[in-house]
Amino acid sequence: MSRNFIFLGPPGSGKGTQAKVLAERLGIPHISLGDILRAEVKQNSAIGQRAKEFMNAGKLVPDELTIELTEKRISQPDCRPGFIIDGFPRSTAQADALDKMFKDKKLALEAVIYFHVSEEETVKRLLLRAEIEGRADDNASAIRTRFEVYEKSTRPLIEHYKKMGKLKEIDAARTIEEIGRDLAKL
Repeated sequence: MSRNFIFLGPPGSGKGTQAKVLAERLGIPHISLGDILRAEVKQNSAIGQRAKEFMNAGKLVPDELTIELTEKRISQPDCRPGFIIDGFPRSTAQADALDKMFKDKKLALEAVIYFHVSEEETVKRLLLRAEIEGRADDNASAIRTRFEVYEKSTRPLIEHYKKMGKLKEIDAARTIEEIGRDLAKL
């Protein structure tokens, strides 16, 4: 049986860092929709060109693009033993599409891990990351917009997965090691 997880949390919450560690430990792929989108932008693909304008403004990339990319990725052979999705879904429409994908592909969702962190901590972390990685989509204005958009669009997902009995919450304002230990217990 495959082990499938969704990691939810605002940008800069550490979900990507933790997803990489857990994916490696479980021997399953870490699927970062942000990384996939940035790769599409770098390749200047049709999807990348369409996504770039939204990403640079700190806005969510339209559902049809993210749904298409996610379905394409989870259909790859390396996802058969399971996967961790990071950065998707970010809206109820995306969650519904993902629920349908899981049903159609006969996949089970093991857990949804919600990484809770404040806006100020998010801004601080992402400005530091932008400085280190030189990411143009990480400036103070775009970060605050992304956090605001995240809060409005993604907050209902917490209730969606709570009702399904799949939601687990982690305080993401702590060190990488502390969060990792809590994640291992879940």
